[in-house]
Amino acid sequence: MKKWLIVLCCLLMIAGCSNPKSTQETKKKDKQSLKKVTVVLDWTPNTNHTGLYVAKEKGYFEKEGLDVNIMMPGETGADQLVASGKSEFGVSYQESITQARIQGVPLVSIAAVIQHNTSGFASPASKNIVSPKDFAGKTYGGWGSPIEKSVISSLMKKGNTDISKVSIVNMGDTDFFTAMKRDIDFAWIYYGWTGIEAELRGEKLNMVYLTDYSDKLDYYTPVLATNETMIKENPETVKSFVKAVSKGYEFAIKNPSDASDILIKAVPDLDPKLVKKSQEWLAPKYQDDAPRWGEQKQEVWENYASWMFENGLLEKKLDAKKAFTNEFLPQ
Repeated sequence: MKKWLIVLCCLLMIAGCSNPKSTQETKKKDKQSLKKVTVVLDWTPNTNHTGLYVAKEKGYFEKEGLDVNIMMPGETGADQLVASGKSEFGVSYQESITQARIQGVPLVSIAAVIQHNTSGFASPASKNIVSPKDFAGKTYGGWGSPIEKSVISSLMKKGNTDISKVSIVNMGDTDFFTAMKRDIDFAWIYYGWTGIEAELRGEKLNMVYLTDYSDKLDYYTPVLATNETMIKENPETVKSFVKAVSKGYEFAIKNPSDASDILIKAVPDLDPKLVKKSQEWLAPKYQDDAPRWGEQKQEVWENYASWMFENGLLEKKLDAKKAFTNEFLPQ
């Protein structure tokens, strides 16, 4: 009987030691030991970013020793915040990193979020814009970047037409659907988000995809970026971040429905139907034909940079080897 009393007392002591308050304090201590880093989005949260939210929700970042804050860019863009060291990581684009490096800004792409360019020029089907030659006599709504005019021009040349016949206006923050109801005939969109939204609205679009007209325009957009200082001084942090994010996107590829639920939970203002349908469309395109998610090819960086140089968008040629790296991707 005494033996049983001793055992019972021991069990009670153990239970007392593992009370909820003690467990909470341990978790808090573990949380404090994680390295805090920030990743800045390029735009409002959408399915391009799902892997980041999955990595946070499922504890992939914590497993790698990171406490990751996913934040909006605000007035200062992601590239500027990452370049200045105010944010360790950011969502960027091959075109902006290319331009930044030519200007001496040490941004580096560490993973391709989507393997091939899924963007293109969209227009309501009623406009009958089915190829670049149909841009003539129409009004394009953009955001004021010189790249837009060069891309439109290069596509129109293939149809033996001239960009001088296109009216280009800056539509600012006006969304695609509002613009199309006003004086805009076509605009540049990611089909995986705006195109899917059109499907849900029952609005038929015509798409002129960049990749249908030029291999050089099949560039990485978007990408994850950091700066050279992070790579040099904190390579293990970069490696841990990329490993966790890779797992996040791999999960989204295999489980688009569950991944979209995670994004909706994190950003409840998003339209659940849009997120679900967009995630289903985008899931197979994250990795596509690459041997692993995030991998980038030097020829893709060289091809697009040469196109930019030929079109007067760069002052000099890009050293593509320094603009990206695959070294932090899981083997």
